[in-house]
Amino acid sequence: MLRLGALGFGGPVALVGYMHRDLVERRNWISEADYKEGLALAQLAPGPLAAQLAIYLGYVHYRIVGATLAGLAFVMPSFLMVVALGWAYQRFGGLPWMQAVFYGVGAAVIGIIAMSARKLTIKSVGKDKLLWAIYLLLALVTVVTESEIAWLFVASGVLVWLRRAPPKWAGSGKMNGVALLQLPALSAPLASMDAGILIQIAAFFAEAGAFVFGSGLAIVPFLHAGVVNEHHWLNDKQFVDAVAVAMITPGPVVITVGFIGYLVAGFPGACVAALATFLPCYLFTILPAPYFKKFGKLPGVIAFVDGITAAAIGAITGSVIVIAKRSIFDVPTALVALATAALLWKYTKLPEPVIVAGAALFGLAAFPLIHPM
Repeated sequence: MLRLGALGFGGPVALVGYMHRDLVERRNWISEADYKEGLALAQLAPGPLAAQLAIYLGYVHYRIVGATLAGLAFVMPSFLMVVALGWAYQRFGGLPWMQAVFYGVGAAVIGIIAMSARKLTIKSVGKDKLLWAIYLLLALVTVVTESEIAWLFVASGVLVWLRRAPPKWAGSGKMNGVALLQLPALSAPLASMDAGILIQIAAFFAEAGAFVFGSGLAIVPFLHAGVVNEHHWLNDKQFVDAVAVAMITPGPVVITVGFIGYLVAGFPGACVAALATFLPCYLFTILPAPYFKKFGKLPGVIAFVDGITAAAIGAITGSVIVIAKRSIFDVPTALVALATAALLWKYTKLPEPVIVAGAALFGLAAFPLIHPM
């Protein structure tokens, strides 16, 4: 997890693919069933997808200790990187080179996550027609809405469960409805209190971690509304730079909260923002994990997990298109994305950081020529 947090580029889509490749396929530390259970739980609960999956996989063999170490090791490298970039950003008055680097890296990331999504699709969806229907529906919904709708994941799991392993009461017509509780917002009452800036940061980012569903960039609109529009901690340019920092650094995209926290209140602000964001996802993973482990082998639960997994991978595939619209601007970036996918297709063991480094150098060299200031 420490290596993945330090070298894993591509956001949540790529990171969950790396975990499957390294822990399930290559090392055989995690079974396919445990991986699917972890992916389903991570998709059901609010918070960053990749971090939750890392925490669950740490829990599989070593329970709380494993979950805690896996989560810390996964998040810490990228947190330290964004704090260092935050220091440089404030000290040197912005990061003018960032746009050039992101020009190349953002395009390469599309190729990386597209290949990760392809591998997950082949491995988890297979030839099951119902799973394919769910997969395609969720991919389409994600592309159209540019968000991940939590109740659709639950509905997908229930559908496959009732189709494959229906309970005895299913035929009686006495089915209880599934309701998603809309919990009250936390930041509004706390923000109105005469409290220090760190308390406001903790309240806002805890809400972001506890009530925002979806992976990676799904949290960005929520952060923009609070950080720029409501609290006025950053302006639009600073916020865009914060998101770019998260995209050009390895590890979870949500680590942008550390950069934002640093700009607002220095190193204490970065620590509070990161802790408040990731603590809810940690709790939402380890608290239900024992029940996933205990009942995970029941036919009904297996069917439910398969349905959610197909929905999750469909949403991940759709997010490739959503992110591509933000990262592919012209012919050169399209060619970089295609070249990345082709390289990973032909050379399956090619390290992704090598591609990212090459794309960054391309951006630094090409961007000033293609888009002169």
